[in-house]
Amino acid sequence: MKTKRLFAALAVAATLAAAACSSGGDDNKGVNADGSVDLSQVTLHVGDQKGLALQALLEVSGEIKNLPYKIEWSTFTAGPPLLEGINSGSVDFGGVGDAPPVFAAAAKSQIKIVGVYDSGAAGNAVVVPKDSAIKDPKDLRGKKIAVTKGSSAHYHLLSVLTKNGLTFGDIEPQYLQPADALAALSTGRVDAWTVWDPYAAQAEVGGARVLVDGTGYVKPDSFYVTGTKTLHKANAAAVRDLLERLRRAHTWITGHREEWAKQSSGITGVPYDVTLLAVNRANYQDHPLDDATIAAEQQVADGFADAKLIPGKVRIADYIDTRFNDRFTS
Repeated sequence: MKTKRLFAALAVAATLAAAACSSGGDDNKGVNADGSVDLSQVTLHVGDQKGLALQALLEVSGEIKNLPYKIEWSTFTAGPPLLEGINSGSVDFGGVGDAPPVFAAAAKSQIKIVGVYDSGAAGNAVVVPKDSAIKDPKDLRGKKIAVTKGSSAHYHLLSVLTKNGLTFGDIEPQYLQPADALAALSTGRVDAWTVWDPYAAQAEVGGARVLVDGTGYVKPDSFYVTGTKTLHKANAAAVRDLLERLRRAHTWITGHREEWAKQSSGITGVPYDVTLLAVNRANYQDHPLDDATIAAEQQVADGFADAKLIPGKVRIADYIDTRFNDRFTS
């Protein structure tokens, strides 16, 4: 029963309300007759994940106080379904890893990357059972490896394989959501699991061994993404405010990691020891969407295209909006 409860805490289904219409669909909502913005008329529909815990982040840091607009939350198991929500207009804003925007762009989704922060490479991991004969990434040849398709873990796995002379054709990928993958690893139905925190931390606490983390394999950026229509008028002003609140919250975390782990654990349902392990190896460094960041994300897109895991090339610059970069110069 404890295992089932833990799976339930980590596997959160998307809770999109079909009848709910994001404020991004109305260009004039929140705009006064004189052109000024009234944020009290804006509602941002924000998608969340266990790994990013944006709602907990704002609540624990105190940045949720005195919001001039409303936020309605939906929780997702991974980045790809979150971006599907953004593309459909059910969600305005969310945080994801490096791969989900690439898959969304390949599908010609109506998204824009509007912010970025360094989340730390150590929170990405390929884990194996503690008594596994797999000792080196090259030992992954011929093995069944669980991974969430289109997630940051998908690119981490691709990078690990490529740098060790392997391809996806050399393994048996098992495309599973995190809770199903954890169960598969625990019961021996897969040989390895590639995943991000807090799921990687959960596997470790449960006795799994880290074969290799993301250090040297990935540029550990996480991205904030909006719908194209969300960036009109008052909604763009709300997005700017939210990005600044998240940036301040990240600054707060760096000096309060244990407090953050304890309080966010109570909100997310992820056990404290798991949360603390993930928090202690994470970075929370916001930075501009500069040329180097865009080039690194283009490398992710090219890697998936070269491996024929997406249909053709993607030009990442077409899916980036740098209007909020001025937050780092003012």
